[in-house]
Amino acid sequence: MSDKPNLIVDLTFEFSLKIISFTGKLEAQRKFNMANQLFRSGTSIGANVCEAQGAQSKNDFKHKCKVAYKEAEETRYWLLLCQKAESYPFEPSMLDDIQSIIKVLGKIISSIREVIKEN
Repeated sequence: MSDKPNLIVDLTFEFSLKIISFTGKLEAQRKFNMANQLFRSGTSIGANVCEAQGAQSKNDFKHKCKVAYKEAEETRYWLLLCQKAESYPFEPSMLDDIQSIIKVLGKIISSIREVIKEN
């Protein structure tokens, strides 16, 4: 990762750290299936955002951001399940975080679509 500030890279990296901690709590309560699903989708967002930073083209960048967006939507789903399911831990700030990430990724994707159209 670069030392240069990058909002989406920073947001997704911090979110991945929260996911690691939260899935540890799920595992401690023996909620292994949910922990696994959340770990995979939640950390994949940042991994795809980092991959996008080294994209070979604007289309490649857009594709990797779209994959990150889909993973963010999936993560939102698992967090909502934790919120509504009985006896599951839930951290409301994580739902706020994922909503912010989804918004930023959505803006990035729509902006890159405009850039690609112009060329």
